[in-house]
Amino acid sequence: MEDFKSILQNIDINSNAPDDEPARQYYYMAKAKKYVSDLSEKAGHKLTCHIATFGCQMNARDSEKLMGILEQIGYIPEDSEDADFVLYNTCTVRENANLKVYGRLGHLGAKKRSNPNMMIGLCGCMMQEPDVVEKIRKSYRFVDLVFGTHNIYKLAELLVNRFESDSMIIDIWKDTDKIVEELPNERKFSFKQGVNITFGCNNFCSYCIVPYVRGRERSREPKDIIREIEKLVADGVVEVMLLGQNVNSYGKNLENPITFAHLLAEIEKIDGLERIRFMTPHPKDLSDELIQVMKNSKKICNHVHLPLQSGSSRILKLMNRRYTKEHYLELVDRIRKEIPDVAITTDIIVGFPGETEEDFLETMDVVRKAEYDSAYTFIYSKRTGTPAATMPEQVPEDVVKDRFDRLLAEISKLSEKNINKYVNTTQKVLVESVNDHDDALVTGRMTNNTLVHFPGSSELIGKIVNVRLIEGKGFYYFGEQIAD
Repeated sequence: MEDFKSILQNIDINSNAPDDEPARQYYYMAKAKKYVSDLSEKAGHKLTCHIATFGCQMNARDSEKLMGILEQIGYIPEDSEDADFVLYNTCTVRENANLKVYGRLGHLGAKKRSNPNMMIGLCGCMMQEPDVVEKIRKSYRFVDLVFGTHNIYKLAELLVNRFESDSMIIDIWKDTDKIVEELPNERKFSFKQGVNITFGCNNFCSYCIVPYVRGRERSREPKDIIREIEKLVADGVVEVMLLGQNVNSYGKNLENPITFAHLLAEIEKIDGLERIRFMTPHPKDLSDELIQVMKNSKKICNHVHLPLQSGSSRILKLMNRRYTKEHYLELVDRIRKEIPDVAITTDIIVGFPGETEEDFLETMDVVRKAEYDSAYTFIYSKRTGTPAATMPEQVPEDVVKDRFDRLLAEISKLSEKNINKYVNTTQKVLVESVNDHDDALVTGRMTNNTLVHFPGSSELIGKIVNVRLIEGKGFYYFGEQIAD
């Protein structure tokens, strides 16, 4: 990857900061590095940092970029919040995520009182809400740094501002059309990596706050995506996950528009890349072209995550999803016809305002007909600022819980049925880690994203191996490695 160390060494921090990016951020990284070095000497130890990530894979990817910057300026990663700089990368999709951050902040405040040199930062989607920022300003005055989703690349610049000031630094952008390439990145895994292809969302589902906190859709240039993946593969990556709020919209706003399917076909050509995943596609514009590219691909994983949200066409209209139950089921049929062994997973919301028992039964009908391999199920969470938050007929909590439990039971039944179809077959598995509960086992994923546990050691991590599946356990398999 880029030699940022030598870049930073050759920067004159006594000159004026450049206006162009990423040169401006290199300048501030060099300047922040001097501050961190001086503070480390004063403290008598290398300064440490910790990033706590809440929310989705987009946030996880952002945290890797933030950690990359922090490491370049001299911070040492720390596994706990007993660090000199703690940064919360927040989520605001559900109210519970906000409450969790406020609770954790209280504990951090106590830590800071015993360590006056400690710094605390908040970034991410939650910080895009004006009411949240005002609450932080008034009630959590010990926080040093507050920024949002659009300017994470400015972390070094914002830190310099804080080092040169005695007050909280707040820098929130309502929106941006800027994408800054060629910045540091600290990868969590050596063998797989998320790669942003789009930022923001234009769909405005009535329950969702993402377009308001992530901004309008903007796509990266295909050449920048290809170059990034080529560098990753040269550095040992065998699997990439292409990330976007709606990957199907990729390329529409580029000066030379291309389709997501075309991008996938180009990524397929990269030598050494073994697996390509993507999320999340939107059912309203998942094209036949994309299905054909998947069907003919040797690298695109055998998995489509296709959010349903509701099986009721009436509720889907209220959600502003722009497809019907019938359209969704036709799409599932087309995908299964062209890619017979594909795993289809989904997202479902229970208790959307106005949802009746009949609407819920429509959802259950789609679940049975689509035969999902698994599903992420959510109880509707009211988010201030979204159209759904002010809709009448909010569903009583006891009714929602009953429906949620019935939905979970149905999905579990289907998952158990689907998991058994591969028992006694041999599958390719990318080994990801030593098993969390038994260090005599390793854990990996099949191309359809199903987890497999089998005997092995850490030497297998990052390798794709043949595994015979012995037993299905609802959402995962036990197996044994088979020699090539």
